[in-house]
Amino acid sequence: MRFPIQLQPRGRQRFDALGVGVNTTDMLVVISDYPRVGSKIQFRKLEILPGGQAATAMTAVSRLGWSARYVGCFGDDENGSSGRLALAGDGVDVSACTTIAGATNRLSIILVDEKSGQRTVLHSGNPSLHLGPEHISPAVLCSARIVLVDCQDLESSAEAARIARHAKVPTVVDVERVCPGIEDLLHNIDIIITAEEFPEALTGSRDLGSALREIQRKYNASMVCTTLGQQGSVALVGESEIRTNGFKVPVADTTGAGDVFRGGFIAGWLRGGLNAQVEEVLRYANAAAALKCRALGARTAIPNADEVEALVNRGERKGLMIR
Repeated sequence: MRFPIQLQPRGRQRFDALGVGVNTTDMLVVISDYPRVGSKIQFRKLEILPGGQAATAMTAVSRLGWSARYVGCFGDDENGSSGRLALAGDGVDVSACTTIAGATNRLSIILVDEKSGQRTVLHSGNPSLHLGPEHISPAVLCSARIVLVDCQDLESSAEAARIARHAKVPTVVDVERVCPGIEDLLHNIDIIITAEEFPEALTGSRDLGSALREIQRKYNASMVCTTLGQQGSVALVGESEIRTNGFKVPVADTTGAGDVFRGGFIAGWLRGGLNAQVEEVLRYANAAAALKCRALGARTAIPNADEVEALVNRGERKGLMIR
């Protein structure tokens, strides 16, 4: 199926993709058993690595061979500095970012199950790192061919989506949970990509297909897609429901897999250009997300384009698309 939105040629736009939203410092703790209340357990490994939804997605876009820009706020502590340097080291433009004096960077503590690679995230908000509308420049937003927003700072994400929509720049959202203001944001999104629990939480429908149709109808989105972890993804384009299986890879840590799916989705869309096919873009995104799971951390094992294409081709030859 042909992709429902046609990308404009690069023209004056300096970047292929721009992400607005959160970056974090992730403290990843690998454990053999999930702790019980009042218990003491020995952890297997501890790593401090960069993460965050929009920042990780833009890292994926860049590693997959496309130009990417990130707009967000950093603390002025060591974690903020290292987070900024990590993005720049991966080729992501951070010139439009803001460092907040006196603020510490956002921190997430992530418990990773050694056996399955599944993770539990403990995070705290930092009000001083709020990305406000004053940080959203129309000139910056219009410097890219695609704009991705997450839902950390809803007011700013909604403003960014409105500006991009007015400038006819396609918008993609990474949405995980229902919260006040979410509807204002979704009304300005072309491609809605949700976490597995979101459609039911938003619509009340336990049938995923029905929930996606309700979201599509209410927000007039060109595509609604839900990521399903190991099971791949389900997307709705027009009246067509497209189920794309995952890929089987050794799993060390699932942290950031959804973020990389979104970066892979954007990269797959750019790769297809005017002839982009929905099924191919979704396979590409699922392959990128699967390969990310090979190592600890949100960004450590983000693949390059050759790795993704090799996995996609191998999966197609075998006729097996499970992760």
